[in-house]
Parts: sequence; structure tokens; C-alpha cells
Amino acid sequence: MTTDDLSGMGPLVARLSRGGQRLRHADRTHPWVLDTSVVVLVFLMFCLPDLIHGGVDDGDSPHRFRVAFTHLPVAGMLVLQAGLVLPLLWRRRTPEVAFGVIAAVFVLQWSLGAALRADIALFVALYSLALHGRLRKLPWACAVMAGAMVLVAVRASSAVSVWDALFFLLSTATAALALGLMVRIRRAQLDGLRDRAARLEIERDQRSRLATATERTRVAREMHDIVGHNLSVIITLADAGAYAADIRPERGKEALQLIGDTGRQALGELRRVLGVLREAADGPPSGPELSPQPGTADVEALCAKVRAAGLEVFYRTSGGIDALDSGVQLTVYRIVQEALTNTLKHAAPDTRVHLAILVEDSRLTIRVQDTGPDASPGPPNEEGHGLVGMRERAALYGGTVSAGPAAGGGWSVEAVLDLTPGSGGER
Repeated sequence: MTTDDLSGMGPLVARLSRGGQRLRHADRTHPWVLDTSVVVLVFLMFCLPDLIHGGVDDGDSPHRFRVAFTHLPVAGMLVLQAGLVLPLLWRRRTPEVAFGVIAAVFVLQWSLGAALRADIALFVALYSLALHGRLRKLPWACAVMAGAMVLVAVRASSAVSVWDALFFLLSTATAALALGLMVRIRRAQLDGLRDRAARLEIERDQRSRLATATERTRVAREMHDIVGHNLSVIITLADAGAYAADIRPERGKEALQLIGDTGRQALGELRRVLGVLREAADGPPSGPELSPQPGTADVEALCAKVRAAGLEVFYRTSGGIDALDSGVQLTVYRIVQEALTNTLKHAAPDTRVHLAILVEDSRLTIRVQDTGPDASPGPPNEEGHGLVGMRERAALYGGTVSAGPAAGGGWSVEAVLDLTPGSGGER
């Protein structure tokens, strides 16, 4: 919870929260300041009065409350006070050592029969041990504390009942121990919440980066399909037009017209793909409306472009391909487009291509097979972006893609998609 969250609870709470945050930051930067401040505070509140008055004075108390305390000289009192208070300087770094030294001095002091107000340091040390120390050390610390309290109760038995003294002293020690454990548990909970918040923030950033990478891959795949196919058609038409310009000029003009149509179509598709990347800051972007994603109904026009480039394409369908949802139709169109593009790149001009799209129950099959001449080399064996893109698209619908030389010559590509709802696709 930040100070902004606490501002609605009142200015006092907000100021206290900001002050606490500043103190914690200062303590992390200069931890010795707080430890020194504790020692100075204990000295001023509990040591200085003993030095001024010469120790705990019971002369003014009623007779039944008087306790025979040993009056120590100033030098001896300073030594005992130093042994009780100075170890508090390392109460957070080595709380076990600090508690052990203070307990030893405390027992020595009460064995001499002296009473000092600086004995409060033992309870501070127990609190620090419960807060900063190792928990497995607490049992022996509690045993040492109980023994020290018994010693005090026995020494004060002339004025107070041993059981009453023990009840008061052990209650105070228990309060110090419980307070230390409570603060420790609270800090552990806050650290756990901070750690969880940090992990959630990291996971959020990772999901954002993963989504960005996925979107980039999708856009790169779309760009490859659009640019690769249309450039292959344009290059083939340009070569054919250059060849026909001297022999049949009308064919060269027809090739130039087809190049223009193909280029305009590629430009429109590129605008559509790039349009989805724009972030509209002030409402929807102005300009011409974007065309819808291509589907199975556009496969015939795709085949017509390939035929215009010089290949002979035979296209047939089976089943209700028009009833497929838009995502499946786009996947089918892109796989067919990439397969025909590869054929256009590697096959001879007189190659025949057989294209079939078959829907059988929950299974969709795409077959693209060309009859490339026996002497012409097939597509390269290494996998390029095209085959990888086809497999990624098919994998969205739990499908597979296989490509390789056909039995009767040429090249064959077969893709199988699973149309079962929930099979892994983004429907």
C-alpha cells in the first residue's frame, strides 16, 4: 500500500506513512545510525539517572518494599552499563552474540546484588533476537532469560513474593519475545507480497514481450506470403513480357497489365496488414476502407493469377469449404498461396499444377502437386520461411504439413487441418 492509497484515510496517516518510508530508506542507507540512536536513547533514559543518583535508590520506599541492593562505585557502574548497552550496537547484525553478552553481564550484575535501570537492555536484546536472529536459537535464549528472571526474583524476594516477581518479569520477557516475532512475521508477509508483486510484474512484462514477438511473427508471415507470392508472379510476368515483346507485342502489353494488377493487389494487401499495426490515438484511422482477409472464395482468383504467369492450374474442391470460419479460410488461402508461389519459383513454364481442397467430417486436406519436368531440379531441401510459415499456420489448427518429391515426378505439398472445435486453433 502506497502513501497515495493512504491519502484517503486522512492527512495524519499519510504523513506517518511517508515518514515511515523515509525512515526505512534512511535505515537501509545508513543502518548504523539507528543502532547508535538506540544505544544513545537507552543511555539517556536508563543509564544517566543511575549515574546521577548513584544507582537504584530504595531509601524512600516503605520498609516492606525495600530491597538490599549493592551500591556500586561510578567506575563499576559504568563498566556494567557499558556491558549492557554497547552490545546493542550489533543487535541486528549478530543478535545471538549481543543477547549472550548482555545476558552474561546481567547475571554478573545481579550476582553482585546490584540493580541498574540499564537492565532494560536485556529485553531489547531478546526482542532483537526474535526479530533478526535464527529461530532455532530462541529456545536456549528463552531458557537463559528464564534463569536470569529467576535470579532477579530470588534477589528481590525480601520485598516481593518470588512468584509475583516471576510473573511480572516473565510477562515482560514474553511481551518482548512476542513483539519481536509479530514484527518478524509481518515483515515476512510484506516481503512475500512485494516478491509476488515483482514476479507478477515480471510475468506481465514477459507476456507482453511474448505477445509482441508472436504478433511480429504473424505479421512477418503475412508479409512473406503477400510479398513473396506477388513478387514471384510479377517477376514471371516480366520475364514473359520481355520475351514476347519482340515476337507478340500484344502479349507483352497483356503482361504489363497483369503486372500492374498484381502490384496494385499486393499494395492493397500490404496496406491492410500494416493498417492493423497502427495505434489509433484519436479514433479510427481515416482513409479508404480496408478489404477483408482473403478466404477460400479467393483461391480461384489466386489460381487465375498463376495461370496468367504461365502455369496450368487444375483446381477442385470437395465438401463445404465455404462454410468454414474465417480463420480456417485464411489459413487455407495462405497455405495454397505459398505452395503455388514455390511452384512458380522452381517449376518450368509448361508445368501443370493439381490443387485440391477436401473437407471430410472434421478433417481438411490441402494437396498441391505439380508435374515438374524430370530434368528440372525441385525446390531446395532446406526449409525456408515459406514451409515454416505453412507449418505454423497448420499447427494453429492441430494440423501438419508435409512436402517432398512426388512419386511420378515434380513436387507435392499436403496439409491436413483438424476442424474439431477446441483442437488448438484460434477460432
